[in-house]
Amino acid sequence: MKIANRMRRQLLATVGIMAGALAMPMVALAQAPIVIKFSHVVADQTPKGQGALKFKELAEKKFPGRVTVQVFPSSQLFGDGKELEALLLGDVQLIAPSLSKFDRYTKKIQVFDLPFLFDDIAAVDAFQAGPKGQELLGSMVNRGLRGLGYWHNGMKQMSTNQDKLVRPEDVKNLKFRIQASDVLEAQFRALNASPQKMSFSEVYQGLQTGVVDGQENTWSNIYSQKFFEVQKTIAETNHGVIDYMVVTNAKWWDGLPADIRKGLGEAMVQATAHANKLANDFNEADRKKIAEAGKAKIQKLSKEDVAVWRKSMEPVWKKFEGDIGRDLIDAALKSNK
Repeated sequence: MKIANRMRRQLLATVGIMAGALAMPMVALAQAPIVIKFSHVVADQTPKGQGALKFKELAEKKFPGRVTVQVFPSSQLFGDGKELEALLLGDVQLIAPSLSKFDRYTKKIQVFDLPFLFDDIAAVDAFQAGPKGQELLGSMVNRGLRGLGYWHNGMKQMSTNQDKLVRPEDVKNLKFRIQASDVLEAQFRALNASPQKMSFSEVYQGLQTGVVDGQENTWSNIYSQKFFEVQKTIAETNHGVIDYMVVTNAKWWDGLPADIRKGLGEAMVQATAHANKLANDFNEADRKKIAEAGKAKIQKLSKEDVAVWRKSMEPVWKKFEGDIGRDLIDAALKSNK
């Protein structure tokens, strides 16, 4: 009887030890931080790079030990052509591609490519913060993508190797480099110019050798890529916007604990404000540097000039209205007020 009791106590002790051993990994697993990989294709010192680092700082401050954000700049993990696929596969949790990358997921995003739709970056801000802009962030959930915020690169300016760039007729028959976008192609065809798709890295040489006569870009891109050195005139058109959307995997995001999801959303709002202020500051500073360099003339446009450009672009708006939606176009125009 005593032997049986002793054996039973030993068995219970062994079971207890085994249960404890099994429980320890479970506890460790429960306490492991949520790791968020934020991959992007530009350098840390850019507004986008700084926005990503600000998000990391804010998220880890809100959830010490519970959330770890790993930022991978300069295509360290994935380049432009692979990052969306990587996000959908769960290999990364956050990316911030150009808005033009999303037209294969929703044609509505093409509203940002429509020329001379927004007066300035303040109008873009108003639209993005408004109901229609916020709706767009959720417009790709059925394709596995959820937008968390818009980050600025800035407003586009138009440049050419000609001495005059004031009205639409000044670009007739000129060759312009464009991003791969149906809207941008239609934009230059409506101006009786020739759109040429060309990678960003090839633009300087294309301008220098005359393969293309002009291009459209933000002040910061025109300065950093030295386009102003191989163009005669830069018209301050503000005719379009180059922005990014910070996106996440919708299934992953919806599976986060509610308090984590809420806190990360708040961190993204703050990081967005930080990145966008930097982008605006960069563009203002780089415009000044271009003017001081004296190599390209900066051509200002009057309200009358802009009205003529806008009128010439209305057929482009009409062409894409069915895909984008008249409601979005009207909301964008109202943001100018």
